[in-house]
Formats: sequence, C-alpha cells, structure tokens
Amino acid sequence: MKKNFLSRIFDVEKIKTRAAFTEVDQKITKYHYGSDAFMRILESRYSCHSFSSYPVSDSKLDMILEAGRMAPSAKNLQPTRIWVVKSEEALARLHKVHPCYGAPVVLIVGCRNEEAWVRESDGINSAKTDAAIVLTHLMLTATDAGLANMWIWDFDPSKIREALPETQEHGIYALLAIGHPAENNEGKPSELHAVRKPLEDLVKTL
Repeated sequence: MKKNFLSRIFDVEKIKTRAAFTEVDQKITKYHYGSDAFMRILESRYSCHSFSSYPVSDSKLDMILEAGRMAPSAKNLQPTRIWVVKSEEALARLHKVHPCYGAPVVLIVGCRNEEAWVRESDGINSAKTDAAIVLTHLMLTATDAGLANMWIWDFDPSKIREALPETQEHGIYALLAIGHPAENNEGKPSELHAVRKPLEDLVKTL
C-alpha cells in the first residue's frame, strides 16, 4: 500500500514535470515542425561592420570550412574554391585593397566557369550560383558557431587577385569576414537587420 502511494506521487511529479517542459516548449517554439534552432540561426545572423582582434579558434574554423565543403553544386561538379586569409602577412596584403572590417579571418570564395555545369537551354553557367551556396553554408555555420560575419560584395576582383596571386586562376565571387564583434555600436546589428518585405510581397502561390 505504501509502495502504491509512493508510485502515485512519483507519477504525479512526472506529469507535472512533463507539463512544465511542455509549457516552456510552447513559449519558445515559434515554428510548427521539428526544432526551431535553425530558424533562430537565420534570424540571429547579421552583417557585422566591425570586428575585435580576438582570434577565431581552429576548431570553429574547421567546422565552418567543412560546411562549405558539404554545399551542393549543379551536377556535383564543385567548381568553387575557398582561400583562408588569417596570417598577419596575408591579411596585410588583403587590407591594401579592402579593410574587411578588421576581421581576423577572411574567407575568399572563388569559382571557375570552365569547371561548372552549363544549362543547355539557355547557356547559363552555374558557377556563381554554386559559389553563393557555398558562401551561405559558411556564413550560417559561422553564425551557429557564435561568430559574427560579413558577406563582402563591394570589392575589385582584379585587385584581390593582384594582392593574393594564389587566387589568380579563379573568378573571385565574394569575401566572408569572420570573427567576434567589436564592443561598439558598429559591431552590433544595424537598424535594417530585421527589416524584411512581408511574405505576401515575396511569395505567389500558383
């Protein structure tokens, strides 16, 4: 009888605990399917305009690069390349043509048209699309690793190739500055970070 009574108390406590976790889950879950962790990564990622000098760990950098390697490409031809700029000497050469917001690590994403798939119907080359997918993997994985980042598009590719001759055989698609945000307003998200067009302006169901 005593055992039965204790079992009932234990069952009641389990029900209370389960209810408490359910309540918490309902409060934090915004989306209907699976975990909302990935959606939180998308929401939290922002363009960082100022980085601190604190280094990026090799373990985090390795994970980010592996994510780039896993990116899909048309016909799986993988025409993209990534150059990791992190030594003082290499960063100094790069900074002569772009300051990269003071980031301690800059990933240069390049591609070769001749290695990419070409759509027969209109001759469109997939290289830049493949490179964009790689860069997106790098960017979101950096965010997941707790690192700020900045997709840099405003640069002169010819000057990048001149500063870093190792990249000369490829088209330079974009730069990704990675690091820890500076402790000032420039290291924080801008006022435009959360500004998005409403879904009905972007999506049409046919």
